Amino acid sequence: MQLTSEQLAEFDQEGWVFLPDVFSQDEIDVLMGEVPKIFAMRRDEVWREKDGEAVRTAFAAHTYNEAFRRLGAHPRLLDPVMQLVDGPVYMHQFKINGKAAFDGDVWQWHQDYGTWARDDLMPEPRAMNIALFLEEVTEFNGPLMFIPRSHKAGVIEAGHDTLTTSYPLWTLDKQTVTRLAEEGGMVAPRGKPGSLLLFHSNLVHASPGNISPWDRTIVYLSLCHVDNHIRQFKRDEWIAHRDFAPIEPLPDDCLIELARENATAAE
Repeated sequence: MQLTSEQLAEFDQEGWVFLPDVFSQDEIDVLMGEVPKIFAMRRDEVWREKDGEAVRTAFAAHTYNEAFRRLGAHPRLLDPVMQLVDGPVYMHQFKINGKAAFDGDVWQWHQDYGTWARDDLMPEPRAMNIALFLEEVTEFNGPLMFIPRSHKAGVIEAGHDTLTTSYPLWTLDKQTVTRLAEEGGMVAPRGKPGSLLLFHSNLVHASPGNISPWDRTIVYLSLCHVDNHIRQFKRDEWIAHRDFAPIEPLPDDCLIELARENATAAE
């Protein structure tokens, strides 16, 4: 799957692109069928909210779940990112972010590359997130919020917030966010399961808490050009991966094929 010239221009100008209906409901069903099993695991990779129960994020699920292993090498995710970073990519980070109904906490205002540069010594922002909606994202259940064109500001000064939520993050102060929002406005892309979001690693973003009765689950692939791999290894390997080999895309029907395999095994 390749981005059009119009989508490439939009990404360059705004810092993000939204692509609806990229994955079918059958493919989403394969993935969502695995999410409760993963979220029930008591392992280091499954990070919970301060209540100790609601899952905030499940890191590295592609290393211990077959459906998400296949998603991590899916051509519909890899191809547009390789197009944008101009070359082969490796998996810097993989996470399933749960925003549990009533209990999903905020993600503070931040830039992803700011964290990757400070914590992992990633040389340049030749990396980005591509996010797949596994459940419908609405204005009520904690949608991702962007400040358009904020990626043009480069890496912005940030403080290391270890107190607000259960997960430490390099966050921007209120004055900076206010100034950027006055310049660029704010958007909160919403859409059905199967929709994709691509956004620049310097784009300022956040998400509010979810006090609605509807869960919101999104899976993120943080893909980095293989020449731009990290140089510092202070974070756990399941947070910042060490395998810098180029990802080889799987066939486009790999998730549907897994559904067929599972159905055959169940007979």
